[in-house]
Amino acid sequence: MPASRAREDKRLLRLLPVERWPTEDEARRSRWLSPVRIGPIEAHERTWIPAMVPWRATDDGFVTENVIGWYRRFAESAPGVIVVEATGIRDVPSGPLLRIGHDRFVPGLRRLTEAVRDASRGRTRLFLQIIDFLAIKRRPPREKFLERFLVIDDALRARLPGASDPEIRAFLLAQDDDALRAYLSPRDHESLTMGHRERVTDTHLPHIRDLPRAIPPLFADAARRAREAGFDGVELHYAHAYTMSSFLSRLNDRADGYGGPREHRVRLPLETYRAVRDAVGPDYVVGARFLGDDVVEGGSRIDDATYFALEFARAGMDFLSISKGGRFEDAKQPKVGDAAYPYTGPSGHECMPTVHIAPPGPFGRNVPLAATIRRALQHHDLTTPIVTAGGIATFDQAESILARGDADIVAMARQALADPDFFEKLRRGRGDEIRRCLFTNYCEALDQSHKEVTCQRWDRESLDDTIPRSHDGKRRLLAPPWSY
Repeated sequence: MPASRAREDKRLLRLLPVERWPTEDEARRSRWLSPVRIGPIEAHERTWIPAMVPWRATDDGFVTENVIGWYRRFAESAPGVIVVEATGIRDVPSGPLLRIGHDRFVPGLRRLTEAVRDASRGRTRLFLQIIDFLAIKRRPPREKFLERFLVIDDALRARLPGASDPEIRAFLLAQDDDALRAYLSPRDHESLTMGHRERVTDTHLPHIRDLPRAIPPLFADAARRAREAGFDGVELHYAHAYTMSSFLSRLNDRADGYGGPREHRVRLPLETYRAVRDAVGPDYVVGARFLGDDVVEGGSRIDDATYFALEFARAGMDFLSISKGGRFEDAKQPKVGDAAYPYTGPSGHECMPTVHIAPPGPFGRNVPLAATIRRALQHHDLTTPIVTAGGIATFDQAESILARGDADIVAMARQALADPDFFEKLRRGRGDEIRRCLFTNYCEALDQSHKEVTCQRWDRESLDDTIPRSHDGKRRLLAPPWSY
């Protein structure tokens, strides 16, 4: 074993030791590798790979061969469920992110579902995560913002009486950053220092005010296309920094019946679910991923999430996948020319915890949220499956979660990325051959810069094979193969 890999393995042993991996027989009889009912279908295992955005689509949102290769590689290990990356429901430019806002995207997505079925020998269920997001702009240069983007309104004129608009701009340009904070409104100062970001509470903007009318049919049309493309179901993206999560958040104070009290904040997510259900029918899986805790100041907490889960389950959702944090409100200030990234602040660190996070560490850190929600559902005789994720790295972890009744399904993202053969190695009793994730978020840093996501563990051996490379030629786009 190379010295570098030995050091990495030694570090992992300190962080999350594995005394022994299961034998083939123990794995076969385990809870994690047992079937589970998800609405109208059955998954052959409770193993689940949640959505990860690999940035391999075209700039127009179409499926590429590299997208297919990414999902085929995961499917070779035949997990119970793979959730395909967040896929935009609007027919608008969104960079190399998959889209489903028009029928022209269906043929490529159908090729993707066929590839997964072929690679998994028909065993893996495939869901598509569908998402809506509002506009976010890059942080502008100071001069450009003050000279061109800043709207000089009556409130700003009142703070600088007697000055013409050109004089106001000249005056502001001469101020230091502390002085600017005193003159600019909080939103204008945020646009200067973070980049402009739309909120669901910006109801003075017609397209934001009309979201409750526009959103349900967009999600419904996307779900209909997903069914046409051959997906087994859809996961409604109600989590993190995006539109639907923002409606659910306590920070949503809209006064039109879609904000404020919980029963108003859950209204649009429920209306959207019902529109989707009407579009795809009762024999198609529809679930949601949402937050057990916003983490940010003033945001929703587990009591809100429990209420939402009860409402979603009673409405008929087929599964509920619980996440945490990942909000814009506490994101780190981006560099000029970059956009804010919602996984850089404390809420983002809770969403994807690394080995550097405070005690109790990253492993299973978010499981208690799922456990609280599942027990609340059981108390009300609701059996909707609960999916948990976040720092899941070993068989014993997953098996313990299921044994305690903390969740019905255990999802694994970064560890599955480090070794897409993880589940097949478990089934064969060869866990000691698993390439373990270091939980340093090398992959997440690539995602932040919209580069093709890979794993640092893939390139520990020489790049002398035929696996496709990243644009710079320095990284494998797929994990090296495992010789059975």
